[in-house]
Amino acid sequence: MNERIATLEAKTGADGFWNDNEGARRILKDISLAKSWVTGYSELARRYEDTVALFQLATDENDAPSLAECEAEAQKLSDDLKAFEFKSQLTGPDDHNDCILTIHSGAGGTESCDWAEMLLRMYTRWMERKGFAFEELDYSPGEATGIKSATLEVKGEFAYGFLKAEIGVHRLVRISPFDANKRRHTSFASIFVIPEAEADVVIDIKDEDLRVDTFRASGAGGQHVNKTSSAIRITHIPSGIVVQCQSERSQHKNRDSAMKVLRARLYQMEREKEDARLAEFAKDKKKIEWGSQIRSYVFQPYQMVKDHRTDVETSNVQAVMDGDIDLFIEGFLGHGQVDVVAAGVKESQ
Repeated sequence: MNERIATLEAKTGADGFWNDNEGARRILKDISLAKSWVTGYSELARRYEDTVALFQLATDENDAPSLAECEAEAQKLSDDLKAFEFKSQLTGPDDHNDCILTIHSGAGGTESCDWAEMLLRMYTRWMERKGFAFEELDYSPGEATGIKSATLEVKGEFAYGFLKAEIGVHRLVRISPFDANKRRHTSFASIFVIPEAEADVVIDIKDEDLRVDTFRASGAGGQHVNKTSSAIRITHIPSGIVVQCQSERSQHKNRDSAMKVLRARLYQMEREKEDARLAEFAKDKKKIEWGSQIRSYVFQPYQMVKDHRTDVETSNVQAVMDGDIDLFIEGFLGHGQVDVVAAGVKESQ
């Protein structure tokens, strides 16, 4: 890795290096990422050596408190090493980026709106566990309960790399709390995740290509934000992409947030054009219903969550709904990411 860093840094001194802004940006990003891996590995190695030295000293002196400290540090070191190996699999060009996550309810009416809200809670709990910052950009409530859709901006190291594992249709099977006859119902919701374009990536958006509509916000917090037409809906006419934001009282702030989502969507579109496999999959879109799910969550008659792409499963449904989804993400990362993320994109759109 150090040789790679040296090779990359040597390129920065070449004649005309700074004349190619895009090429220079890519190389500088590669250098920064490579250095982060070296720093992370070096820190783990240092901690390992310190723990071994302390253990040998504590053993020689029969120092029980120091031995207990070694045991605790060894466990933490093991966990951190596992996390480091986990991240080392995130090698995609956008894996290190922040991202935008959107949840849509699917077939099932009220049931699916409630399910979409449950997924929103699951993901926000997971983000809190990971230390990721997130902000609600859009929230459309269901007619009776739950949500029709929600969009979050997620900020943190490798946010897209982790969350791309969740792209696709998620199926819930349970005894409905909304059914007086206590029958079992199946509900669907889709997850779509796109990487945010980096600040120095140029996405050309012309004013004349945009149609901007304003409307009054609704839903949670609506009593504060819907007194004026502050919500924004932007249609990018050439691509047909429509985005909206209603989380802020200020029309200007909502417009900025909507433009951020639009920029990310256009950036993702360009990425897909570069990838023939994803472009081919994107032509064959599936509905959010039977036969297209990537993961099933069964509450009754038994309890199980199973990822159909990787066959990873658990019976601890409550832990999963509280945000413990790393086992599915890890399974995804070790199962051939390109094929399964392509399938997920196909199924969630």
